[in-house]
Amino acid sequence: MWPSRNRTETVTCLACGDQVTRSKAREYDKHGDRWDREDKAFEHLCKECHRDLCHHPRNELEDLLVDLEAGSVPTDRFLADYLAAVEDRYGTLEEQ
Repeated sequence: MWPSRNRTETVTCLACGDQVTRSKAREYDKHGDRWDREDKAFEHLCKECHRDLCHHPRNELEDLLVDLEAGSVPTDRFLADYLAAVEDRYGTLEEQ
């Protein structure tokens, strides 16, 4: 496979903000489907930040964060809403 001519040589890690070459980065798709490339723009993580990620499935996490307006409401309100939503959807830890 030939490299694309329009690819940027450096990318910015979305976790730490470092500029790294594309070859030293990992593609990140917030929808969890990095193989479907049609009309898609990827974000990137440096290899160190990628290693630090939890690689377990994110079942419905992105949708839940959007529903709870993560990043646009005060942290204490978000955390309270998040805990309530998780308990509503999945039950308490004691129930597991």
